[in-house]
Amino acid sequence: MEDGRTAIVDLARRRQEPCNTMIYAAIAFLLLCSAFFSASETALTAASRPVMHHLGASGNRRALLVEWLQNRTDQFLGAILLGNTLVNILASSLATSALIVAFGEVGIVYATVSLTVLVLIFGEIMPKTYAFRRANHVALWVAPAINLIVRLLLPVTAIINLLVRFALIPFGIDRRRGSSPNASEAELRGAIMLHAGAASGVLQEGAMLNSILDLAQVEVGEVMTHRKSVIMIDADDPPEAVLAQVLESPFTRFPLWRDSPENVIGVVHAKDLLRAVHAHASQLSGFDIAALASKPWFIPDTTTLYAQLQAFRRRHEHFAHVVDEYGSLMGIVTLEDILEEIVGEIADEHDPAVPGATREADGSIIVPGTATIRDINREFGWRLPDEEAVTLAGLLLREARRIPEAGEAFSIEGFTFRVLRRQRHQITAIRIMPPTEAGDAAKEG
Repeated sequence: MEDGRTAIVDLARRRQEPCNTMIYAAIAFLLLCSAFFSASETALTAASRPVMHHLGASGNRRALLVEWLQNRTDQFLGAILLGNTLVNILASSLATSALIVAFGEVGIVYATVSLTVLVLIFGEIMPKTYAFRRANHVALWVAPAINLIVRLLLPVTAIINLLVRFALIPFGIDRRRGSSPNASEAELRGAIMLHAGAASGVLQEGAMLNSILDLAQVEVGEVMTHRKSVIMIDADDPPEAVLAQVLESPFTRFPLWRDSPENVIGVVHAKDLLRAVHAHASQLSGFDIAALASKPWFIPDTTTLYAQLQAFRRRHEHFAHVVDEYGSLMGIVTLEDILEEIVGEIADEHDPAVPGATREADGSIIVPGTATIRDINREFGWRLPDEEAVTLAGLLLREARRIPEAGEAFSIEGFTFRVLRRQRHQITAIRIMPPTEAGDAAKEG
């Protein structure tokens, strides 16, 4: 009897061995599927959208599929998570069934521990780590298969996404609403800072890209040339005096005024003046300078640089007069002023030699009071506040609430500002001690 029972058990085990082999093979296959889904989720999420867009524009069909999937995040994530959940649960069920037969009830514990380790290492950590480090390559490789899976599971994922959407309503989350423009701009600025900081060779390019994004936030009043520095022509001056004034100036466009500098009646171009002089060479005093002037263009000082740049392009003009809310002339702004906000100072052989910032031996920097805070920040990489004042002199006036005397010093944002020169009511020269140098000087004193 005992021999018969042993034979029956051996026969059952021999019949069970091929079945167990198939189950283990199925579990291994399901783990591969889990790794595929995990790698696909990470790669398609982390793949660079600019790179895929560039490859797609070059004719790469796989890149176009990646773009298509990235624009349908809910669909491809739903399909991947559904597939990954199914294969993991099926693998766990098969392992539990096989180990219960082999070890009895304790096989449940063996199956739980073994599948947890296998799924965690081979189904999650390893594939996701590899996909994250080679996101673009893996995304291009898995895109066709994931695209097919997404289309096959579309009815199921649509129902799941609908249920999730309704479940999120009590929490105030609308999955249909995309990211805001501010979020997109912040992401773009972050990408610029990341890449500019990673390679020193692109620091200037990063600064230019940030300046382009700032065009919609900076107003023309912050970059204009103040009227005190503008060369203007009196329409009542004789032609000889006007010609001499134009020839001595490095500029090509001049505001034309009559009776008062506030009363601008036109803009004279040097070429138009020279043509008129050539035509009236024999009778220079016989032509009217006002007849050569084009109509002046007045804009409010609150116009953003982006809006003004578009207006320059639309009107095919390079020159505009800036007025305040009362209509008083504040200065002029040109296309070059806006371009300099992007690429930095543009100088040519006709530009005047304007004294700029000079660094002293003690680490301090001497700058004219008319220097703009934005230019100083860009030049030295500082973060001086420019929300309430445009120039350094204006910053000190706002800090002191009066006109400081020569020799007075102020501390702003850790910087020490000392007034070096003052002409009547205008601060003409300022010494700036940056925070590190200021701290060292204080210790030495």
